[in-house]
Amino acid sequence: MNKKVLILCTGNSCRSIIAEALINAKLDGIKAYSSGISPSGKVNPNAKKVLQNNGIWKDEYHSKKLDTLQNIKFDLVVTVCDNANETCPTFSKAVKKMHISFIDPDGKEFKEFEKTYIDIENILLPKVFDAL
Repeated sequence: MNKKVLILCTGNSCRSIIAEALINAKLDGIKAYSSGISPSGKVNPNAKKVLQNNGIWKDEYHSKKLDTLQNIKFDLVVTVCDNANETCPTFSKAVKKMHISFIDPDGKEFKEFEKTYIDIENILLPKVFDAL
């Protein structure tokens, strides 16, 4: 299939990183990237831990600005928080967009990161697959 998906959120430290990793690990033929509207510059340690616990962490995952991905032609852009949806940038090529908001686990207990992981896996992945 060879499709490219951008997962966009505000800080690119939790939800979008988890979604990127899940798509890359579980959806064949789809390559995910993530970015933040105002990237924090770091991956939340609990987001990294939940990905490590599930065996899908890669050192390439990091918080980044959208302009670092400007040369990639995306087939789908998914916003995973309301702020990113409201401030989603325009793209030079017409691209399909989807919004599915998840509660931000940042600052909460580790179990909230596990819940976010499960929610993204069960809700976002089937919708991304169907959209492509």
